[in-house]
Amino acid sequence: MKSKSITPTFPIWSNEITNREAKQRVAAIVAAKARSGDVIGVGSGSTSYLTVLALGERIANEGISIIAIPTSSELAMACGAVGITVSSLLTMKPDWAFDGADEVDPRQRLIKGRGGALLQEKAVMAIATKTYIVVDDSKFVSSLGSKFAVPVETVPFCVHHVVEKLRDLGSNNIILRMAQGKDGPVITEGGNFLLDARFESIEDSLEASISAIVGVVESGLFINYPIEIIRQ
Repeated sequence: MKSKSITPTFPIWSNEITNREAKQRVAAIVAAKARSGDVIGVGSGSTSYLTVLALGERIANEGISIIAIPTSSELAMACGAVGITVSSLLTMKPDWAFDGADEVDPRQRLIKGRGGALLQEKAVMAIATKTYIVVDDSKFVSSLGSKFAVPVETVPFCVHHVVEKLRDLGSNNIILRMAQGKDGPVITEGGNFLLDARFESIEDSLEASISAIVGVVESGLFINYPIEIIRQ
């Protein structure tokens, strides 16, 4: 039987996917780990999107049955488009998960959050036994924070207070992330604002220090979580 290639009926991923071939290779590696009956946490980002497409091909070609707990609206739509049943942390616990990353340092510390779903991503990663981080070589850095700022999800009415406290923690450059498809700031999956904070160096304690600020919902630092890096 000829294998089926899965493509959603309408565009779900709006931007061009960079390094697509490399990302498709790592997506295939992770999709091959799925077994019928698995409950899988689905992270955000383009590599996670390609992994969902690869899982859809396995459903179409092999008849496996899985349940996904997606961390963003676009990945929930992608799951539905390729025949993956969607659930949530309210009713199910993921057996394992997969996600992408914006940066990975030599100690496997991560920066995530360009997609605005960092709270949901961190919740799934904290609850799952293991999360496979699917990345291509462009995501690896020698020093965390060298390419991207640290995203900080903030309740809107505390944004000025959070900026002050981030400066006290040593951030030398803080911006409110602005939307490109609409006027005004980016709104996260949880309905909050995103501050992007630059730090000259990132110690392990910084994740907890940022989270302790009143008004901070979550940060894009992922340090000491049960992960395994999948690269090609």
